[in-house]
Amino acid sequence: MDEDDQLTGRFRASRHRLQAMAYRMLGSLSDADDAVQEAWIHAARADASAVDNPEGWFTTIVARVCLDMLRSRKSRREEPLDLQDAAVAGPEQEAMLADSVGLALLVVLDTLTPAERVAFVLHDTFGLPFGQIAAITGRSPTAARQLASRARRRVHGTASVPGTRLTRQREVADAFLAAARGGDLGALLAVLDPEVVLHADAAAVPSGAPRTLRGAAAVARGARAASERSQYSRVALVNGTPGIVMAPRGRLRVVLAFTIDDRTITRIDVIADPARLEKLHLAVLDD
Repeated sequence: MDEDDQLTGRFRASRHRLQAMAYRMLGSLSDADDAVQEAWIHAARADASAVDNPEGWFTTIVARVCLDMLRSRKSRREEPLDLQDAAVAGPEQEAMLADSVGLALLVVLDTLTPAERVAFVLHDTFGLPFGQIAAITGRSPTAARQLASRARRRVHGTASVPGTRLTRQREVADAFLAAARGGDLGALLAVLDPEVVLHADAAAVPSGAPRTLRGAAAVARGARAASERSQYSRVALVNGTPGIVMAPRGRLRVVLAFTIDDRTITRIDVIADPARLEKLHLAVLDD
């Protein structure tokens, strides 16, 4: 077997790991495939005769490609995604992959800077040393460590209430999401305060639709009507309180920010305006 064939074989053997890494950094299966393919083009054109660790070399190339893609993505505005189409358009493979990684985690990772996201994924998920991450990000090892530490704090966040109350609030949010997915009107009414108010911003509702709903019955009917879209939703920490993030294809589109009093939801703010979404503090709720 000649040198080119050996390189091809080593890359093929690493492809699954490289795709998994790229997916966590990019949050999109198609983008991850593109990144791995572009990395292979770079590797195939380079002189690999002096490479002692092909797998580590492949990792570096893929990570640099992902970093460039993330920077390019941040520099341009994303095209809006129609929520009704998104609820049915996500490929099944990508939906399963997002679920295995953690949809809420993908949403929170998307709030990080490109360098923070790359440093966090490479170190906390794939165990790369900070010296190697430094070479990828163009920072010092100390700066790379700080990037990962900053990202870690943002991923896990800080709850605004004590642990016992947080657990109770999460149970309420979990129950609301489960009831919405199942279209269970009775279960929705059980977690909604009778006087609950739902307010949606202009980006969250079709033109001419009411932006405010009052009373448990009206809010429950609205949640049941959105049951299909709730399949792409997960519970997360929203400004320190359990809420719901809706992210078809792993991209954040809508947030439901809850106000929870004891064991019922008293207010729901539906946020879809991109400028408002960017200002939210989102974090993963640990199991």
